Amino acid sequence: MLWTIFFLLLILVLLYSTRTRQKNEPPLDKGFLPWLGHALEFGKDAAKFLSRMKDKHGDIFTIRVAGKYVTVLLDPNSFDGVMDDTVCLDFTRSRNQVIKRIFSLQLPSIKPSAERQWMEQHFQGLNLSKLCGAMNSNVQKLLLSGCSPSEWRQDGLFNLCYSLLFRAGYLTLFEKRDNATEVYNEFRKFDDLLAKLAYCSLRRDESKTAKLSRERLWELLTPECLRGKSESNSWQQSYHHFLQKEGIDAEMQKKALLLQLWTTQCNAGPAAFWLLGFLLTHPEAMEAVKSEIRGLALQDTSLQRPPINPLEAHSTPVLDSVLSETLRLTAAVMIRREVVHGKVLQMANGQKYHLRQGDIVCLFPFLSPQMDPQIHQEPQIFKYDRFLTDRKMKDTFYKDGKRLKYYTMPWGAGSNICVGKEFAVTAIKQFVILLLTHLDLEICDPEDKLPPVNTSRYGFGMLQPDGDLQVRHRLKNTQNEI
Repeated sequence: MLWTIFFLLLILVLLYSTRTRQKNEPPLDKGFLPWLGHALEFGKDAAKFLSRMKDKHGDIFTIRVAGKYVTVLLDPNSFDGVMDDTVCLDFTRSRNQVIKRIFSLQLPSIKPSAERQWMEQHFQGLNLSKLCGAMNSNVQKLLLSGCSPSEWRQDGLFNLCYSLLFRAGYLTLFEKRDNATEVYNEFRKFDDLLAKLAYCSLRRDESKTAKLSRERLWELLTPECLRGKSESNSWQQSYHHFLQKEGIDAEMQKKALLLQLWTTQCNAGPAAFWLLGFLLTHPEAMEAVKSEIRGLALQDTSLQRPPINPLEAHSTPVLDSVLSETLRLTAAVMIRREVVHGKVLQMANGQKYHLRQGDIVCLFPFLSPQMDPQIHQEPQIFKYDRFLTDRKMKDTFYKDGKRLKYYTMPWGAGSNICVGKEFAVTAIKQFVILLLTHLDLEICDPEDKLPPVNTSRYGFGMLQPDGDLQVRHRLKNTQNEI
């Protein structure tokens, strides 16, 4: 019996190893390891590996990763051929597999369109304004808590930003409780292992830690409504009603809340860290942002102004440019689609490639357009005014003589663009303006530089640092010192 199983497994390995490139298919690079292919190199540093593949094969190629064949497309002028196809390409199955692997969650009865419609009710219009107002209030309370003009407080900038924006977001979207700090601390343990969970590469001790953290978070996030104790009208309560309506049982509702917590809170803190880190290490950029904030202060000297909302974006073009540049450098989403029917993909240059049924198509905007030197000159360098022209936001970028529709894609694109984009942008801008207005902030050691990125986080939204930047902060004596 054992020999039969071994023989069958050997046949499967040989079948996966003997795939050859067919006519009109993208270049095929299987790697040297049977079945695994390039999985180890891909998981260790996807950006470095895919950059090497791009240099070797061009803007489209197929690689083998842990038994799967993934066609990577890196020409932004050709993205619409993937983004607009909902017949041959499907994003739900691969997404659901990853969600099950990370969050032990299955929501098969929920249609993506229904979930998106529910989210749009909360992250657009009047409800968005209410959420932004609550977020602004929570950020300000947490930011100023315990600060004084006479005492410097030292912290890692990443910890400061992530902790504060996470807790403020938790208090804004979930039922208000006194466990925000406990949830944050447990979430960080879980989040640190998220990439390994996705790639099934946890060590035994890490697997135990991830399991315990996940179970503890399920317990901490269980809403009062599931305990029969709450009649609140919170965002969390609304989500509970949505899940009930979709026929999701109480156990999966509890698990779904952890997915929502990660989705809504995993990016703002890291984004704020990189933005403030770039400002602290680029004095010219810091002065330009502070000058713009002083202009806002002239309109309201107390700066107790209504919270920034999406309609006010035009009033802070410098900060908007800094944020766009920060996201260009540090947002590293991967857009995946499963080929459910064989498809002919036509590139912008007229070349046609056949995509096989069962393969995965992957766009990695971090490499192109975001780090493409043909689109953004000196792409590795932070330039605070890269997205500025005549004090307005610049939106014209070109590749191969063609104006680009997608010149930076931190929020995805098309019909699946992040619903919470405006809420996240507003939260980051509120945080930066409030911090620079109310606090003195400086690097502890002026010779320190920003830490490198954690290369295992490519493909999971905002990159995180491998280390931290030590800073100190204190309350300003007056708000006129910006």
